[in-house]
Amino acid sequence: MSKQSTWPKQSFGFGAFYFAYYSFVGVFPAYVTLYLAFREIGPFEIGMLMAIMQGTRIIGPTFWGWLADLTGRRDRMLQLTAAAALVFFIGFFFPGSFWYFVVFMFGVNIFTSAQGPLSDTLILGEMRTNMARYGQLRLWGSIGYIVMTAIAGYVFEKAGISCMPWLGAVILGITLLISLKLYQTPHPMPVRKKASIWQVLFKKEVVAFMISAFFMQAAHASLYSFYSLYLSNLGYSSFTIGMMWAAGAAAEILFFIYHDLIIRKIGVKWLLLGSLLIAVARFMMIGVGAFAFWILIVAQILHAATFGAHHVSSIFLVRKWFEGAMQARGQAIYISASWGIGGTLGAFLLSFVWASFPHEAIYWCAAATALAGFAAAWLACHWDKQPA
Repeated sequence: MSKQSTWPKQSFGFGAFYFAYYSFVGVFPAYVTLYLAFREIGPFEIGMLMAIMQGTRIIGPTFWGWLADLTGRRDRMLQLTAAAALVFFIGFFFPGSFWYFVVFMFGVNIFTSAQGPLSDTLILGEMRTNMARYGQLRLWGSIGYIVMTAIAGYVFEKAGISCMPWLGAVILGITLLISLKLYQTPHPMPVRKKASIWQVLFKKEVVAFMISAFFMQAAHASLYSFYSLYLSNLGYSSFTIGMMWAAGAAAEILFFIYHDLIIRKIGVKWLLLGSLLIAVARFMMIGVGAFAFWILIVAQILHAATFGAHHVSSIFLVRKWFEGAMQARGQAIYISASWGIGGTLGAFLLSFVWASFPHEAIYWCAAATALAGFAAAWLACHWDKQPA
């Protein structure tokens, strides 16, 4: 078999979709608060709107994953959510009250939150047993995130934040057009006893894994919600803070390129466990050594493990446990448990730590949370007897 033949048939479309979708994921959360302030929405109300955005990650992926598995058309659900997100986003072109933006913030995010797990499920189904190219396709999402966030910053600086809806609508429109070109390749399914998703979900190894994923993303709320503010309070410039985020994204991309080689060397389960232990070390480094530039750079490079390795090993395990017609729901439940519930609750609780203790304390809490995630993941791997 030639090397070229290892690429899935729709590789270009998959890579393009990841680029477009994660471009929006980079631009919208980063700049929507500035746009809402431009529309004269108050700080407390903006906080509530951002909480709504985070909360949709709990219900959105699971609902659309269930519907995709029920209909058996993951491609159609991906296209439907892409179209609906664009329609709701039109609401951001106009001024309105807090309740006006509640409707459109909920509408946009209830649909976009589903597109990550739906696209992963569609792509993993296309790859079937050959997963070697997943990371090399997924890295285009990271590239899109970096490139479009940087472009948006430049555009908004020159033209003003009032043009945010135009840029967001263009990105969502491109995402929709790409999704319309993607299709679900029918594969013959082996005849087997139909398993209930609840039977799979309540297996002790799956429960332990979901708890581990919850803890991992709760720990990462210390980065996504507080890292830039933490460094700013320590006196680092905006350029340096941006360079830190870029270093993490570059390391993540590098992992995606070589993930197949690493998995073949150590296996999926050891990759998962290693990513959690490295997360403990990373958060401790940020909490203790943030005064030293080189320590922060090393900590950001470890993003390759704490996000890249953890993400890949997690979706591979979910794919193994939630077979066949349960694929979309399995990936969606994982996103809801981790990024949804874990990310939301982590940010909420760490807000109290940030307000009540020295700021570095949130990274000690994050390290302890990641360690709890490692313990749960170790149990999941110990109880799971299937090869991964």
